[in-house]
Amino acid sequence: QVQLVESGGGLVQAGGSLRLSCAASGRPFSNYAMGWFRQAPGKEREFQAAISVSGGSRGYADSVKGRFTISRDSAKNTVYLQMNSLKPEETAVYYCAVKMVTGGGWYQGGYDFWGQGTQVTVSS
Repeated sequence: QVQLVESGGGLVQAGGSLRLSCAASGRPFSNYAMGWFRQAPGKEREFQAAISVSGGSRGYADSVKGRFTISRDSAKNTVYLQMNSLKPEETAVYYCAVKMVTGGGWYQGGYDFWGQGTQVTVSS
């Protein structure tokens, strides 16, 4: 079992920035590929960004490329999502997720464990 705790959400004006954190515990962090997703009211959960076990490979949804950056700190068992130039339509609950893997690469789906989410509200 893996426990994930997100933090860093809040209220920000359009064009502003937030940095989300996700602390993992329960199994060796070095076996996890990780990802961030968001879910707006009435909509399905959608992929935002993902990072490989080593941190050397990253992927992003087209809508956030150039504005969001995913990173991980293995010493702290934490993954981050730096979000810049936020838009009102990006108001949602943001979730981090873990995928147990044996190789490299990043993933858009198939995650094994999920956090409870952190609310991000972008005002216009």
